[in-house]
This record gives sequence, C-alpha cells and structure tokens, in this order.
Amino acid sequence: MYIDGQWQSSSSIDRIQSISPSSGKVIATVSRGNTADIDRAVGAARRASKAWASASPFYRAEVMIKASQLIADERDTLARALTDDQGKPLVKEAYDEVDELVLYFSMAAEDAKRQSGTMPHSVDPTRRVLQYRVPLGVVGVISPWNWPYTMGAEVFAPALAAGNSVIWIPAPSTAACSALLVEVFVEAGFPEGVFNFVTGLGAEVGDALCAHPGVDGIGFVGSVATGEKIAYRAAGKKQILELGGNGPFVVLEDADLEKAARAVMDASFLCAGQSCTAGELFLVHKGVKEEFLEMVVSMTKESINLGDPFSPETTMGPLNNEACADKFDEHVGDAVAKGARLVQGGKREGGLPTTLYAQATILDSVSPDMLIASSETFGPVVPILEISSDQEAISLVNRFGFGLTSAVFTTDLARGLAYAESVEAGWVNVNASTNLWESHLPFGGRSGTLSGRGRVGGTSVLEAFSEPKVVILQL
Repeated sequence: MYIDGQWQSSSSIDRIQSISPSSGKVIATVSRGNTADIDRAVGAARRASKAWASASPFYRAEVMIKASQLIADERDTLARALTDDQGKPLVKEAYDEVDELVLYFSMAAEDAKRQSGTMPHSVDPTRRVLQYRVPLGVVGVISPWNWPYTMGAEVFAPALAAGNSVIWIPAPSTAACSALLVEVFVEAGFPEGVFNFVTGLGAEVGDALCAHPGVDGIGFVGSVATGEKIAYRAAGKKQILELGGNGPFVVLEDADLEKAARAVMDASFLCAGQSCTAGELFLVHKGVKEEFLEMVVSMTKESINLGDPFSPETTMGPLNNEACADKFDEHVGDAVAKGARLVQGGKREGGLPTTLYAQATILDSVSPDMLIASSETFGPVVPILEISSDQEAISLVNRFGFGLTSAVFTTDLARGLAYAESVEAGWVNVNASTNLWESHLPFGGRSGTLSGRGRVGGTSVLEAFSEPKVVILQL
C-alpha cells in the first residue's frame, strides 16, 4: 500500500495472493487492508488536500504530464504485468490499454489548465461577482479488474487534475499490476498524501472508504450489485457510478451484414467479453438472421484464437476469475435448458494451464426469459434473439433495464437515429460495435436505469469532483 508518500504494510498481517488467470501461478501477494488503513489514507489525503487544491493548475498539469510520460516509458513493463495479472492478450489488447492510460493523464492535464471562471453581472452596480470552480477535497476511487489501469485512471486522473487528493482501491484480483502502476506515480512527484493506494477486499476497505466522513466524493466502476451498495454507503457524497450493461446490438434487415458481423468480433470477444460495453444481446431481424448467423460463425472461426495471452497470435485470453467463469457456465446452461440452440462453443477449453479459458460461444433461438438475454454475462458470448421490427427491438432493449450502451446496424441513417433517440441508453453507436468509445466524450448510464449515474470521459469527472464558488466584491 502507498499512503502519505510512503510504501507501507497494512496494520493487518493478512495478505492476498495474485494468481495469473492464464498460468495459475501466484505472481505476487499484496496487503489485505482494513479500516485502520483507510483511516490512515483518508487522514493523509485530508492533510494534503488544501495545499494541492491551492496549487496552480499549471503545476498540477506538470505533474500529470510527467506521469503520462513515465507511463509511456514503462509501456512494455506495464503491459506485460497487465497480461499476467488480468489475462488479456499482450499484443492485441494490453498495449492498447497502457496507451489509453497515457491519454487519460495528458487529457486531464490539459483540461485542468483550461478550466475557467466567469464574472456574472450583479443586481447592484457597486458589486463585482466572481464565479469559479473549486475541488471537493478528498475523492475515493474503486475500480474493476477488467481494465485495471484505465477504469481507475479515467476517474482519478481528472480528480487529481481538478485539485482533489485521491485514495485508490483497485480490484483484488488485479491489485498486483495496479501496484506496479503506482510505482510510476511515485516517480512522477505527487506531493505526500495527494495520491494514496490501498489494497484489500471491497467489502472491507471499499465499504470503509465509501462511508468515511473524511471522504467528499466517490467514483466507482463495476457491477450493478456493488454499485447499489456503494450508493447507499456513500449517501450524501458526490458520486460517479459507472455500472453494468448488456450492450444490445441490433441488426436490421437493411444492414450491411458483413460490417455488422465484423463488429461482433470486437463487441463480444474483446477482453473475452468482460466489458460493460460488450455486445451481449443480439437482436437480429428475421429476414437476415440466418445469413448473419452464418457470417458470424465463419468470422469467429477465422479470427478468434483462444490461448496463451503472451503469444502474438492469441486474440482472446482467459476469463479473469472463477466467479466470472461460473457465471458464463450458468448463463449458457440456462439458455440451452430453456430452448436456445448452441451453435458454437459453450464450454471451457481443455488442455490449457487453467480452467478459465472460455470458448467463443454463439447461441441461436434465444428468448427474453433467459439469463443470457436479461443479465450481464461478462463472457465471450453471442446470444441471438430474432426480431421482426424496429419497435420490437426498442421495446426489448428498454425492457431489460440497462442503459449504458447499444448499437444498431442499418443503411438508413434516419432509421438509425430514430433508434438511438428511442432507446434508454447513455451512448448509442450506429453502424459500429458497442465496444467503440472515445475517451474525450462523456460516457455513462442513462439516468434511472441499472447502469449508474454520472459520466466519465472528457471533462465530466473534473466537473463532477469540483463545485462552483461565488465571491462578491462590494466596491
């Protein structure tokens, strides 16, 4: 753990093993933090917050830029640690995540320098009004294991740039690579107490952080169930909750089927389907379903290579943990038991170092009552549900309650726009995969859905974790 400018052990002697999902080997152990460690981290962050908040945004930007440069310098080391700890393919995915991490820090640095205030008019001509933004103070960040670097950084980089001090709790199963990243931050020169890092179990350190009276804001990226608990425990604090989704992917009868099928490869198999933006429900018009299915099967066989994530030829690695693999088994089994047709895959691949390698799976004749249609599977699945109209697709998408991302394929852009405007989703791609996002744009769930509240991306976090202040000068 890193608290108040020093690497420290937990006040507990307990440790958590980091086990590589690809090899099954223990690659590291990290401290299992407790409430006392959270108290120490919050205390350090509070002591550092005023000086960091009052520092020039240009100075804060310098530190952020240095961090981004150091991350770029350590690109290979960080990517290899990510592959070992998380399981994603080194060449196809891990390097990309490190590159996006660089972008988050450089964007946050520039946004901090561009933050400005206004001088509104007063009702009294002898007064002058200044209005500007100030940081909240102390922000806690709890991040998931699917994108261990960027899902944390998309919150804490802009929070730091805005002038907040930060406490970061990574997912336990990817805490080892996260600790390596923190070593880079230490070298960047953040003042003591500005950036703190605590490892441990979410139910222990995460709960303590959310409920701590010394914390002013909470940013969480993760599951719907955990997000609901955090919303309750962090009541009264500013919150960003980027939660789950099932990425409804609609193919209408006028779609470019080859383009749509190609997009499935990214939507369903990027990070082995372990993405909140993954395509996990495919609503395909009955007039083109058979042709589309045939294309998807063919492309999957040609382009998806499950295996050792360190091999350059591998395009899909293992699932990260047994709980995720169990859910994959459960959802596929439930679908088949209820009448879905298993076209390809459907089980874990044998003959590999661990049992976490899930096959690329395609299911036809899926119905809305199946878990694989109504829930977030978080695995490499393509469940196909037949539709007969645009309105049927819209009704099904809105029925399941998620509101994060969706995609629609059609050659009629007006039809695509009509779909985008009708579905309850925070982000809709027309003729592109659900797994397409751009880091400078606001991303998050539609209000009132299961997918959370608030936005990450662009200036969204910087604005969320700062607030307006008004000063009136009487002349």
